[in-house]
Amino acid sequence: MKINNIQPYDIVIFGAKGDLSCRKLIPALYNLEKKNLLCKNSRIIGIGRANWNQNKYTEIVLKSLNIFYKNTIDINIWNNFKEKLYFYKLDVTQTEKFFNLKNILLTSSNTKIYYFAVPPNKFNNICIGLGTIQYNKPPNKIIVEKPIGTSLQSSKNIHHTLNTYFKEDQIYRIDHYLGKETILNLLTLRFSNPIFYNIWNNKNIEYVKISVSETVGVENRWNYFDEIGQTRDMVQNHLLQILSLITMSIPKQLNSKNIKKKKIQVLKSLRKINTTNIYQNTIRGQYTSGVIDGKIVPAYIEEKGAKKNSDIETFVLIQANIDNEQWFGVPFYLKTGKRLDCKKTEIIIQLKNITHSVFNHHIKNDYQNQIKIRIEPNEGIEINFCNKKPDINSKYKLKNSILKFDYRDIIQDEIPDAYERLLFESMKNDQSLFVSKEEIETSWEWIDSIIHAWQSNKIKVQLYKAGTKGLNLRKNIS
Repeated sequence: MKINNIQPYDIVIFGAKGDLSCRKLIPALYNLEKKNLLCKNSRIIGIGRANWNQNKYTEIVLKSLNIFYKNTIDINIWNNFKEKLYFYKLDVTQTEKFFNLKNILLTSSNTKIYYFAVPPNKFNNICIGLGTIQYNKPPNKIIVEKPIGTSLQSSKNIHHTLNTYFKEDQIYRIDHYLGKETILNLLTLRFSNPIFYNIWNNKNIEYVKISVSETVGVENRWNYFDEIGQTRDMVQNHLLQILSLITMSIPKQLNSKNIKKKKIQVLKSLRKINTTNIYQNTIRGQYTSGVIDGKIVPAYIEEKGAKKNSDIETFVLIQANIDNEQWFGVPFYLKTGKRLDCKKTEIIIQLKNITHSVFNHHIKNDYQNQIKIRIEPNEGIEINFCNKKPDINSKYKLKNSILKFDYRDIIQDEIPDAYERLLFESMKNDQSLFVSKEEIETSWEWIDSIIHAWQSNKIKVQLYKAGTKGLNLRKNIS
């Protein structure tokens, strides 16, 4: 039986005990069950080293849903969902033990989706194991999490491993930001509305800012985070994907091949940041102790397990420039940091003022048209524009007004979670919302140049207080 043209799958989660599985994958799969998008004979097979039996895994899954699922668990849906759950104890470093896993996999003819919810240093073991038992062949597929690698060379090494055992059309590289509703709407917004399409260029746009602000710290991941920092973790991983979507030229068709082609063109047009221009185009910071939500939080180097002399950045602001006809001269500010004043992800498109407007002397100096795309929280769009204020004493007394669009106003049901959508897209064999190898390696090439320039010029982190907005390149960009 097929549901909405979706065939039954075995979804095999390597790293079933981990944070990603419990926090994101299990709630997403439960939601797919709730929407009747998992076939009755699909299976969810958790793989891990824990000494669990079937009942224990079911108990852990229910506990995860109680903690991380946003709504009330329906007993009937849960009863159907738990029938799909299986667990197999396996240390993936012992590749010879995959022959025992084969005995479970061959009990169903379902196509397999292997989710690598483990660190990249385990990818090679899993690929070898699946290759040994010949369960790496099409139509089986894998899903791997970004960031892939910590540099261009390490990403190439990982891709070599993946491509040794799987073809490109079997590999789904996931960036969960690409599953967010507002990100999905970017191409629709840009290419179906003349009001946006006709102004989306350097003739009309003064600058663009993409910001991802977090109030959390490193959350017991100090050793992991201190190896990579905010630039590798967030800019290469998420912000460059958003940048490519808001600047790519219109594709011939809205399919995976054409969209990826246009995104790669943008990434290859990024002006290189190197030792000669690193100071004016970047700033890196690290949080000190401060107050967030009324509570005192420790400095980065005071977190559990921290090294007191760490110079890794928890904040970065980069001015990127795209050297093509459409965007030459427009600065793109990529800002992201931890322990900031609020949790917020947004895109701001600042439009140029009219050079010789008859209303210039009526408008405040700080006024400009602005388009704000809210990614989280409260997904939506705001347009800032100038409006005449009703006033009998003044013919042209102007004020700033805002047009707002909120997704909550047009959808009664819960907005689909990013992981829910991306898992469903993988079941439909659609790679449009996933990232290609060339995109990742092109992004790493640009990021590597920045990291190298920081190291060569011995640029230290500047300190910012937790609970603030971080650091600025320019006074009018906050």
